[in-house]
Amino acid sequence: MKMNKQAQKEPEQHKENKLAGDGLYSNLSGFYIKPLYRFNDISHLDESKDLGLPGEYPFTRGVYETMYRGRPWTIRQLGSLDSASKANQRIRQLIQMGATGISVCLDMPTIMGRDSDDPLAEGEVGSCGGVAIDSLKDMRGLLNGIPLDEISVNFVSNSQSPVILAMFAAVAEERGIPLEKLTGTMQNDILKEYQAQKSYYFPPRPSMRLTIDTLSFCNEHLPRFNPISISGYHIASAGATPVQELAFTLANGFTYVEEGIKAGLPVDSFAPRLSFFFKVHNDFFENIAKYRAARRIWARTMREKYKAKDSRSWKFRVHTQTSGSSLTAQQAENNIIRVTIQALSGVLAGTQSLHTNAFDEALSIPTPRSEKLALRAQQIIANESGITNTADPLAGSYYVEALTNQMESESYKYFKDIEKLGGVISAIEKGYYHRIIADSAFRYQKEIEEKKRVIVGINEFVEDEETEIELRDPDPEFAKKKTEDLIELKKNRDQNKGKSSLSEIREVIQGSDNVMPALIKAVKSYVTLGEIIGVMREIFGEFHEDTIY
Repeated sequence: MKMNKQAQKEPEQHKENKLAGDGLYSNLSGFYIKPLYRFNDISHLDESKDLGLPGEYPFTRGVYETMYRGRPWTIRQLGSLDSASKANQRIRQLIQMGATGISVCLDMPTIMGRDSDDPLAEGEVGSCGGVAIDSLKDMRGLLNGIPLDEISVNFVSNSQSPVILAMFAAVAEERGIPLEKLTGTMQNDILKEYQAQKSYYFPPRPSMRLTIDTLSFCNEHLPRFNPISISGYHIASAGATPVQELAFTLANGFTYVEEGIKAGLPVDSFAPRLSFFFKVHNDFFENIAKYRAARRIWARTMREKYKAKDSRSWKFRVHTQTSGSSLTAQQAENNIIRVTIQALSGVLAGTQSLHTNAFDEALSIPTPRSEKLALRAQQIIANESGITNTADPLAGSYYVEALTNQMESESYKYFKDIEKLGGVISAIEKGYYHRIIADSAFRYQKEIEEKKRVIVGINEFVEDEETEIELRDPDPEFAKKKTEDLIELKKNRDQNKGKSSLSEIREVIQGSDNVMPALIKAVKSYVTLGEIIGVMREIFGEFHEDTIY
């Protein structure tokens, strides 16, 4: 069905009456929202070209034919907390409660490529609700008893991803599990580190080399494992608007595709294993439109620009997490409502995997009670809401389709800006993302302060007395014991094997061979993450971003 381009003109009373900068009548991307959407707003929409059917190009309506009737989304909850043994207990509990995939966060020293005994790690070991991974011993303890050939494991790992992947592969080999049976995802999105999260070590170009090494290694040895999860979540959390999250994330994805092709990989050999990670914020329909536009842009670009022939390469597969940055410490139980609405938006948007935040995360590491409530939100949506009974129930909505079109057209404007700057890496080096995201974050904060955007409990419906919330504190003795254990491990390992392994890594990264085999050999000799990253720092140097005011 092609809609009539000569549709009746919109009546005068429904024309836009835009109030510039008025957050009350604009979404988070700054698009003015009309009081009513009509047929005329999507009169140029071609159903066969722009929508298609679920599971068919351009996948606007979803990447699978029957969506959740035939394939429920993966309920993926975080499973990490200070020590590997505690994280392991938590993973087991989540699986027993019905989680079908788990995500592992890392503590701050591990994120920054430092061992627990590093002087710069003092006071940070086990922090940020993440697990400390120094050596193969820690990875072994983290995954103890977890059926790696049955459970999908997601590592929220970036600059340190090659080392974490090496440890994961080494544990599987110890257990006799073939690498080709491993399923899961490595976040491994170095570009967004420079744009948003800022936990990089090396300059962008050597960092990209390491990312492509992991991509190539997984392409050959871990065909069911997603080597990169291209993340918009952190870009959004840094302050980018939803349309900026969409555009910047897809531009990063296309850059990884180009780098993989440059490395000699046929596009269809690796593109089907690329996945994405999006955030659902508070604007219900804006999030849905963002996902629909993302699927359409990705499919068209992969087929038309990069000449991918395999239909799996055209599919935008995405993991979703509800918005941690939208959670409030004030009236924290209201976050249960926020998270449920956000999760519902992600499901209606067609996500393949979902993590729901716990309501107390603005205050502390989640408690067992809050974790269970977050998990139950997904299970109630899946089993009681009825929205999984049909694929893409919002298709054809004047509002949703018009918003999808606007998301798509605005994204192409950002693509052109990035192209003019010489591509994503050049744009990073020129400070483009820093400026754009900082401006968006400032505008959003100003809207809240001026009450143009209402946040319950923050600038409206404020209460003097707060409900008492149970907090979960990390073990105060953990850091000391972790450091002592690590020192003991370094003392008792085979020193000659360790030195030889580090020398081999140094030689490989100074050349052009894939670094992954050398890393796997090194971690099996109990060379630590911090030691490996230290050698890489010597060779690659460190990146320091210019300060922009």
